[in-house]
Amino acid sequence: MPTPEQIWQEADLATRRLAGIALNPAVTQDVLLRLLADAPLAVRMVLCRDREVPEAVVDAVIEHPDPRTRGFFASNPHVDPARRARLVDDPDWIVRANLAEGPRTEFPARPGPLPDATVVHMISTYDNELLQSLYRQISPGLWRAMPTHPVAEVRRWGVMQWNRLSPDTRAALLADPDGGVREAALRHARYEDPAWVESALPPRPCHARTDMLLHRALSRAVVDGVLTAPAGKDDKAMIAGNPSLPAEVVVLLAADPDPEVRGAVARRADLRTAERRALVTDPDPDVRGAVARRADLGPGERSTLARDPERAVRLAVSVHPALSEEERAAIDYDVPLDCRFGAYPAPATPRDPETVRRAALSGHPMLRREAAEDHALPPDLVARLAEDDDLGVRVLLAQNHPDAPPALLLRGFLEYTGPERAHLITRPNFPTAGLATLAGHEDPQVRALAARDPQAAAATVERLTRDPDPNVRAALARHPNLPRPRLAELLGDDELAHAAAANPALDPATIDRLLTTNGRGPW
Repeated sequence: MPTPEQIWQEADLATRRLAGIALNPAVTQDVLLRLLADAPLAVRMVLCRDREVPEAVVDAVIEHPDPRTRGFFASNPHVDPARRARLVDDPDWIVRANLAEGPRTEFPARPGPLPDATVVHMISTYDNELLQSLYRQISPGLWRAMPTHPVAEVRRWGVMQWNRLSPDTRAALLADPDGGVREAALRHARYEDPAWVESALPPRPCHARTDMLLHRALSRAVVDGVLTAPAGKDDKAMIAGNPSLPAEVVVLLAADPDPEVRGAVARRADLRTAERRALVTDPDPDVRGAVARRADLGPGERSTLARDPERAVRLAVSVHPALSEEERAAIDYDVPLDCRFGAYPAPATPRDPETVRRAALSGHPMLRREAAEDHALPPDLVARLAEDDDLGVRVLLAQNHPDAPPALLLRGFLEYTGPERAHLITRPNFPTAGLATLAGHEDPQVRALAARDPQAAAATVERLTRDPDPNVRAALARHPNLPRPRLAELLGDDELAHAAAANPALDPATIDRLLTTNGRGPW
């Protein structure tokens, strides 16, 4: 079966014109129904997967005889997930697989959750191999309810949250009336039994051994074996961070000649004062940096790290929560600008508002960046951070806050060229008016913004359809202010015919002629 990419590569120019019409926001419902019934597969793929679909067309898709067509709709990120959920009992496995897989979305976007009842039905009736990616489409509320859900198959999914479950919930799952739930719970509970972990530990390096050494309860025999005869070069570094490690072994590993082992010990939550003092003078800057980020450093250790010769270590200790603003300001640190300033999901538990406010008012840019990521930042702090002199603060605020002002979003796009820059354009307040004034900008991504300006001059739009950058040309080929002669010319262009056919200014008569001739024209 050809992939979507292969389907598109094999589409001829006439088919690509019809696919453009399928994307055209101005075409009628009847046109979409006509394409759905008669057009080639590539056209149906674009129609069902790449746009919002009217309800009457959804009805026709659900009843379409071709499972690939229905499968494309099951992967549509533009429609309400409840509409896609109508395919939950589709007779063809590929459609059900596409529904469970969910839409392909550009990071950091994620598909909207399917209705809880749909997810429960899928978990109860689908083969496990179809459910590998279903977690992306489960609502937070259903995730929380899974360990105590009335449906046994759903409780089995809830067991996967074992480390976050209360003792009472764990006990209930271990005594569950369903054998599958009890077995799943027991598998997780065994990892807390050092004797069982010892019996199950693989003798050679593998994923299972790594997981056990890093996270599971270790017997003294396992620890001694790693210390005296490790199976792999990373074994000691793995156990160094294990919370079950005996205190005397922690002390031993803190002086290990391998900096990776010392670094792992430095990141432990129960590191002793004497061990910390040894590690803050370690020759490896990564170890010193890890110690600098700890919340329980004493004043002497903080003072030592504040004078560390490595910039990264000084920066790490400069944001220590015990420091005053004056102490932070006295540290010689450099704030990095070559970072990812992207979008972050809202935490399950909101941050303390006073802690966020203190960070937002701090003189340290790294703390203000942390505050800028908070989705619930109050209006006065949004206004303050929108004018911050640090690029990272401004862009993180623009990427994450639902009420980021339009001017900030545009400024962020113009100034930031790192990962997830394009996400800024998807923010609800991103402006449109006046963007055509950027048509001469040296950055093609900025020039392409002119396509979003409804008042862009026809001459500007036409000029940009000849831009040296293909993405700019394609974006402006869809602008409704494109002069009609140029639009007609582009319908015959091998590269831009698809984009031109999606132009909402395409007149109905031209659309009808293209439909009648299967995309071949004349137009």
